[in-house]
Amino acid sequence: MTQLFAGYESQAALDAAYDVESSVPDFTVYARQFMADSAAAEAAIADKQLGVSYGPTLMETLDLYRPSPAPTKAPIFIFVHGGYWKSLTSRVFSMVAPGPVAAGACVVNVTYDLCPTVEIGEIIRQVRAAVAWTYRNAESFGGDPDRIVIGGHSAGGHLTATTLLTDWSRYGLPDDTVKAGFSISGLFDLTPLAESFLQPDLRLTSLSVQDHSPMFNVRKCFAPLALTWGDADPEAFAGQSLRFEAAWKAVGNGASSFVLPNANHFEVLEGFKTSDGRMTRVVMDLFEGKLPG
Repeated sequence: MTQLFAGYESQAALDAAYDVESSVPDFTVYARQFMADSAAAEAAIADKQLGVSYGPTLMETLDLYRPSPAPTKAPIFIFVHGGYWKSLTSRVFSMVAPGPVAAGACVVNVTYDLCPTVEIGEIIRQVRAAVAWTYRNAESFGGDPDRIVIGGHSAGGHLTATTLLTDWSRYGLPDDTVKAGFSISGLFDLTPLAESFLQPDLRLTSLSVQDHSPMFNVRKCFAPLALTWGDADPEAFAGQSLRFEAAWKAVGNGASSFVLPNANHFEVLEGFKTSDGRMTRVVMDLFEGKLPG
């Protein structure tokens, strides 16, 4: 049968492949849990600054979480939230901070503007600006500018990849500003989304798909990339991650991937809650230049 919908037989099949809310029996369970876990995380981490401005617009803010006692030259994990580029903020994802902070890292949790108020290209720019701010201000909050790792979930996985592809010389920063990336249930080819239920908010064009899909812009980069997804994620996320891993390796970049067992699109972040959680361990290994085995 001819496949007319970005590789899928029907509009319904395409939409189902990317509909993360419908991939679980009751999405509201996870929405409530995210909010509760993030509120608990913020209460538990004593040394923090919320809503720090990194750019000129109101949405360009970040949250800083630091180990106690105050660190000197602690590694920095920058986290970029998901929400299909059109919803949520960093405060919904504060629950990724406790594990890395307990393991001795500073966590920088980034908020950005949302579609359709802005287009995806502007979101990419804002995340890059947040990284540049972090590099330049690291020592002011006890972080080490020479040990920055970026990671993100879902749309944040896409923004992780676009950040690794940044030409940092345009910011007056070194090529190895970011030492590694960690894409969690990420998306790397925007082509299917332009034909999906997301298009009214994302407003993708053929040019923006080409320019803002990491899959079409892979080049030799300093930073290695770890990728993961849940075994109960919608099938599109595994496929996109595996194809991007292959493309990343094909130009000589370091990459490895693993599947999180018994985890859906929302449960994949559970391993950030403790210092010995799987996701925390991956981040801490990336600071040492080690990809997950």
